[in-house]
Amino acid sequence: MPKISKQKKDKIAEQILYYLFSVSPQLKFTAEIARETARDEEFTKSILEDLYHKKLVAVVNKNKTGLLYLRRQRWRLSNQAYESYKKHQRP
Repeated sequence: MPKISKQKKDKIAEQILYYLFSVSPQLKFTAEIARETARDEEFTKSILEDLYHKKLVAVVNKNKTGLLYLRRQRWRLSNQAYESYKKHQRP
């Protein structure tokens, strides 16, 4: 598999952040985000983990009843990132 440049990874990360902003406050599974951005699930997960370390997204490991997911993760935009995106959107 060819290497992807940092610039292209940043663009893909930007697409993921915009998608999470557009569906906010809903939580989305990694597979749904990958399908929406037309990317591989493993690649999408690596991008999401990078964004998590930068505190731009938050991960939810529990379902609605409070049980831990064993193999899945849901993602949402962090509060700081949401407020920042909200400021730059047109009314």
